[in-house]
Amino acid sequence: MPNTAFDRTKPLSLVLTCFLLFPLGSFCSGRYPPAPEVAQEPHEHVLHGETRLDPYVWLEDQESPQTRAFIEAQNAYAESVIGESPLRERLRRRLSELMRIDRIGSPMRGGEYEYFTMRRAQDEVDSIYRRPKRSEEEAALPMTPSQQDEAVIDATQLSSDSTVSISLRAVSKDGTRLIYHVRDGGRDEVEIRVRDLESGQDLPHSHPSGLYGSLSLNKDETGFYYSLRSRETGARIYLHRFGSHPREDQAIFGEGYGPRSFVSFQMMDEKTKLLVTVQHGWASTDVFVLDLASNARATVAEGLAVRSFPRVLDDELYLLTNHQAPNNRLVRVDLKRPQPENWTEVIPHAEHLLRDYARIEGKLYVVYLENVASRIRVFEQDGTPSGQIDLPDMISARISPAKGGKARLRLTGHLLPSTSFDLDLKNGERTLWKASDVPFEATGFEVRQVWFESKDGTRVPMFLVHRKDLEPTGDHPTLLYGYGGFNVALAPLFDASAAVWIENGGVYAVANLRGGSEFGENWHRSGMLENKQNVFDDFLAAAEWLIEQRYTNPEKLAIRGASNGGLLVASAMTQRPDLFRAVYCGLPDLDMLGFFTFTKTNNMPALLEYGDASREDHFQFLRRYSPYQAVRDGVGYPAVLLTSGDLDTRVPPLQARKMAARLQAASNSGYPVILRYDARAGHAGGRPLGVSIEEAAAELTFLMTQLGWKDSE
Repeated sequence: MPNTAFDRTKPLSLVLTCFLLFPLGSFCSGRYPPAPEVAQEPHEHVLHGETRLDPYVWLEDQESPQTRAFIEAQNAYAESVIGESPLRERLRRRLSELMRIDRIGSPMRGGEYEYFTMRRAQDEVDSIYRRPKRSEEEAALPMTPSQQDEAVIDATQLSSDSTVSISLRAVSKDGTRLIYHVRDGGRDEVEIRVRDLESGQDLPHSHPSGLYGSLSLNKDETGFYYSLRSRETGARIYLHRFGSHPREDQAIFGEGYGPRSFVSFQMMDEKTKLLVTVQHGWASTDVFVLDLASNARATVAEGLAVRSFPRVLDDELYLLTNHQAPNNRLVRVDLKRPQPENWTEVIPHAEHLLRDYARIEGKLYVVYLENVASRIRVFEQDGTPSGQIDLPDMISARISPAKGGKARLRLTGHLLPSTSFDLDLKNGERTLWKASDVPFEATGFEVRQVWFESKDGTRVPMFLVHRKDLEPTGDHPTLLYGYGGFNVALAPLFDASAAVWIENGGVYAVANLRGGSEFGENWHRSGMLENKQNVFDDFLAAAEWLIEQRYTNPEKLAIRGASNGGLLVASAMTQRPDLFRAVYCGLPDLDMLGFFTFTKTNNMPALLEYGDASREDHFQFLRRYSPYQAVRDGVGYPAVLLTSGDLDTRVPPLQARKMAARLQAASNSGYPVILRYDARAGHAGGRPLGVSIEEAAAELTFLMTQLGWKDSE
């Protein structure tokens, strides 16, 4: 029901009176406790001649006492709705079993040691360790925690709550220096620090927090190259010399590129050249080769409005590109004649998406995405077909070189946690290299792929995961997940929350919506900019199919999405609130008309995917679906759980704050709208493992309770 304004000059204790008088999980009145009262202060926005009233502009001020009081009240309210229960405790325990496993990163060699990141099962965050170099025989085995492991940088010492995280970026050949990133909470921005491994201390003058990307030591290891995207100066590549101050770093590439572009690089030709990629949004990239001695630039691709991903294999330059090939092709580039008309086609365009490739033992192993599942085909170096690798159905696969005439094959799927095999390339024999540590038993469950028609007749696939003996009775609790944007393909992947959902008897559905890359660039472009409504239509059609086929009904259907997926579920909910009973909307984009004004965040490139409402032509299609503006008073909206945090520097958290207030005031369904807000969280994570487990348990408890699960089930 609509909320009246409260006096924000009163102390927070008065705002929280309901929660102090009643224990968590109890009700102040009716089935759920009432939402906190939130002040409405109408503010006029005028854009392209249209005036809109926004009563929650005051919530955009993140640090104001009023906004902090709002956050505290919302967190208390969310906890009162979810409540402690046997169900929540059971979910918490099971998620901990699935998520608390050893995690070890790929090692880097320096001096007499190998350096790597590791989070043991009992740890909350990754730290950086080292161990003596292994023999070739030992290196052929998967890494596991060892008594020889020595902590080099203990991340638990960097903050009292384990919300500061680190990642390993480079180690010098002589083992005297190590470069690492430090991330504060969930910010996208990181610091660059250099550790003197002989003294055990960091060098002075660390690089301040910024949007750093690629990083590599220079040839003589007197410094390093790095990329940085700044909201003020744009995207650049710099050279830093050890011992100097970062403000003295020399920009060697990027003049003219603004903050809507991403710049990355790879070293090539024994670190005498940089292979540079400039990404403009998610549909266009330029590629250059930069000579570090002369600063001469060779243009490989520029201004083509296509995506090209370069890679150097045995001193040869390859491009995975959709130039004249919407499903991608593989070409070889002669740097003496790098123009597109001189490219040599190696693997031509085909019916299915060419997603990845590797050169192993003189052949090319090409990974295709065929109906959203991996297939690996083998080619000679000139592109002549030379067989294929047999794979299970509905699985995601990666292949890479291994020693002794073998390849490493990594498989994962909705019912298969990541598992690695050694593949003998001569006889095809496959042996287990590393089994998953995740204690999940797939027996008794199945994955199916179904197809449904969207509003315009487009056929869209969807994965269904559930118990083998499940019968379509029309009343199964069902969780529908989607993303639909930014060229992201939702290929089969193990998800701990989804595993818990199906273990408890639910149906888990993953819809492969337009806007992703499942079927190439045409599929992507049919779900971006003015075509974004296609994504929502696909998702709504998926929900209708699940109901029509008697898997579920609107009272038993929940939807789940985060980031761009948060925009998806919010749009679905505001367009068809009658279809859903519960919604999880995480770290969401919601105010698409105000998005272009959120210039303090680092997400300006997303305007190239979503559209820019400062342009009248873009405003016209954005205004038709922008979820925040689409909320209407007196509508029966589903139960909604929104999440965000202060340190989301990619998707402004003000959107989740305002949307929670707006929905609480507008909905007349009687179902709760709650906001769980973690001040240390953001788009890059920032949560220690235990907090991530708790967050997942809270999400599942909310959704399962709303769909009618009982504690005893």
